Amino acid sequence: MIIVDGEFSGLVPHEASIVSLAAIEFEKPENRFVMECRVWDGAHINNESIEYAGYTKEEVTDQAKPTEGELIRNFIGWSELTGERTLVGQNVFFDRMFLMNAAYRENLEFPFGYKVVDTHTLGYMHMIKRGLVPPTKNNHSALDLDAILNYVGIPEEPRPHVALTGAMSHAEVTSRLLFDKKLLPEFEQFEIPWL
Repeated sequence: MIIVDGEFSGLVPHEASIVSLAAIEFEKPENRFVMECRVWDGAHINNESIEYAGYTKEEVTDQAKPTEGELIRNFIGWSELTGERTLVGQNVFFDRMFLMNAAYRENLEFPFGYKVVDTHTLGYMHMIKRGLVPPTKNNHSALDLDAILNYVGIPEEPRPHVALTGAMSHAEVTSRLLFDKKLLPEFEQFEIPWL
């Protein structure tokens, strides 16, 4: 499986651009992909989106950075050397749509399937199986990444949200929820609460 987390210049995949991407091969977590890029020419830039990830407009349009096309080519190339390529992450279909749009803009075949593993769903199911009621807000699930991190015994993610920290968090959450095991040395100090 490929744990993935991206940062984007907006919320609409065909209008906005990738600005950074991190991925971890779940079965070999030392195998990691991390890359930043500038937005594609004409991409929508939402200030709130880039500020959430700690970027400025100048940083996401920096001509010295690789293009989004270079990023997606490198990511697909990296993924070809991994095992199973099912994408995993928090609301990962959102990331998948940005990756797919980036590949299409470059006329590349998109090698990732529609079937994904969402850490939100894993967390929701795990809570229910333990007889817990998942938190809600406005009659919807309130299980964001920080809530799931806390549930599995890890403090909230530091701000600003960066792709590598997100990917590492998703990988650790996945391991703890599916296998009751710690995965990454970065989280070794935090115990699994239900064990």
